[in-house]
Amino acid sequence: MKKLERQVGAPLFERTSRHVILTAIGRQLHEDLRQAHRQVEAGLAPAVNTASGIHGTLRVGYSAPWNGNLMIKTADAFHLRHPDCEVPIQEVQLHDLLGPLRAGALDLQLTELPIGEPDITTGPVIAREPRALIVPADHPLAQRETVSLEDFARIPLVTIAGTIPQYWLDQHYPHRTPAGEPIARGPVATYWQEVLSPVAAGKGASPTYARAAHYYSRPDLVFIPFSDAPPVVYGLLWPSDGENARVRAFVQTLSEIAGTRPGLPSPQPALSAGDLDL
Repeated sequence: MKKLERQVGAPLFERTSRHVILTAIGRQLHEDLRQAHRQVEAGLAPAVNTASGIHGTLRVGYSAPWNGNLMIKTADAFHLRHPDCEVPIQEVQLHDLLGPLRAGALDLQLTELPIGEPDITTGPVIAREPRALIVPADHPLAQRETVSLEDFARIPLVTIAGTIPQYWLDQHYPHRTPAGEPIARGPVATYWQEVLSPVAAGKGASPTYARAAHYYSRPDLVFIPFSDAPPVVYGLLWPSDGENARVRAFVQTLSEIAGTRPGLPSPQPALSAGDLDL
C-alpha cells in the first residue's frame, strides 16, 4: 500500500490507532479499479470456462413435474456462473426411465430411486417426498385421512409398463404388503398420467407422491397420504462414462440450491426394498 501511495503521490488511507479508512482519493481509485476489475473478470470468464470444460451444452432431465421447477432454477444459476454453457431441460417419462441417458439425449437427470446399473452413476440424493395413494373418489378408502401399506391389499394397483428395471417396479409397485398379503394388479399404463383415468373409473389405485395432488387434482380422484410408507427418494443420475466438468459443476449447483450435500459416488448396486424400508 505504501508503494502504491508513493506511485499515486497522495495518501490513500487515513490511519489511526482505532481504524483505517479510505481517503477521498482512495475512494475514487477504489471505484475506478473496481469497474476495471469487473471488466477483467468478465473477459477472463470465457477462457476459464473453456479451460475447465464448462462450456457447450449440458442436457438435463427430470421425471417428476415438481422437480422441473428445481431444474429450471438450477439451470438459471448455473448459466450465470457458466455463461458459455447452455442447459436445455426436458421431462423424462417413466416408461423409458433410463433410455434418454443411454441414448445420449441427456447428460444428467433427477429421478426416483433406486437405480443400480453398471453403466449409470447414482449421484447424491436431492429430495425425499412423502408418498400417497390415488383412489377413486367413491372408494371407501377415499374417506380416510391416511392409508397404510397394508391397504394395498384392498384394491388393485394400476401400474406402469415399459423399459424399466424390475427392481424399480418392485420398489414402487410391490406385489405383497409388509405382512405378506398379495397385491392384485389392475390395468397397465405407458405414461404415468395415463393411470389417472382407470383409477377414476374404479379400476384400481396408484401409488404416488403427496405433492402430485397439486399437479393432478381432479374431482373424481382422492390423494391420501400414507401413514407408514417411506418417502420417495430422488437422486441424480448420469452415464458413468459421461462424467465431466459440466456434470460436476451442475451437481454442485443443484446440491447447493436444494440444500443437500454434493457428492460424486461411484456406480452402486441396485437398492433393495429393505434399503428404502418399503
